[in-house]
Amino acid sequence: MKTDLPLEIRRFKQIRDEQNLTQAEFADVLGIKNSTADIERGRTKLSGHVVMQLLKLFKVNPMWLFGESRQKEIDLYKADTMPKVVTVGEDGHDNISMVNQKAAAGYPHNVQDTEWYKKLPAFDMPLPQYRHATYRGFQVEGDSMLPDFRPEDWVLAKAVESLNLATNNKVYIIVLYDSVLLKKIEKQNDERRLKLISTNDIYPPYTIETKDIQELWEVTSKLTFRVNEHSENSILKKLEASMEELKAQLNQVSPKVHKKN
Repeated sequence: MKTDLPLEIRRFKQIRDEQNLTQAEFADVLGIKNSTADIERGRTKLSGHVVMQLLKLFKVNPMWLFGESRQKEIDLYKADTMPKVVTVGEDGHDNISMVNQKAAAGYPHNVQDTEWYKKLPAFDMPLPQYRHATYRGFQVEGDSMLPDFRPEDWVLAKAVESLNLATNNKVYIIVLYDSVLLKKIEKQNDERRLKLISTNDIYPPYTIETKDIQELWEVTSKLTFRVNEHSENSILKKLEASMEELKAQLNQVSPKVHKKN
């Protein structure tokens, strides 16, 4: 390779070599005519279309291509799915805001509004499993996740930094720009899409665009107030009493809020 060629041309050829493609094959992949020979000889400049295709198809960082960055690859479709606001208790530690069915309708439009979060009940779960991470509670609506999750149950879910850290077939809360969903997920070969799966077989799977995901929460536990009222089992009775006490607390506690940068 000629060393007097511009850096972006040399790195363009480097990408082709790494993909083990001929000049004609590389041209076909990039959607340009004939071959990449004229580009690699320095006779034709890299067009914006070619730079965009390198980014979309091979995650090539345009800044690296032109020598302005040491980071060769960037993930074009890696969305920041962390919560935009966290709530804290009097001790300064994260507590758990609870989003009921009614609040869920407005949640997608208020994910960055610290004042809105003050309207939500919140509590601290004094168990080690809920430390060192951000959790949020969501109330189940609809029957698409039966039999595991019933309407009016609550799920406690842990914040997920990015979709790359999510796992297939686990249950997540997916906050889109217009809705809050409780689903199992299945990643696709096309990183721009994600399949959502209901456990109730009458609801078929469907795909969404990953760019439409605002927040992602991994469901770790469930709270239910449907303990058998007629049971004589003392353990169930105690659990029922604890749940009723928690239910009362949810109507009393108001959180402090902090907006994430």
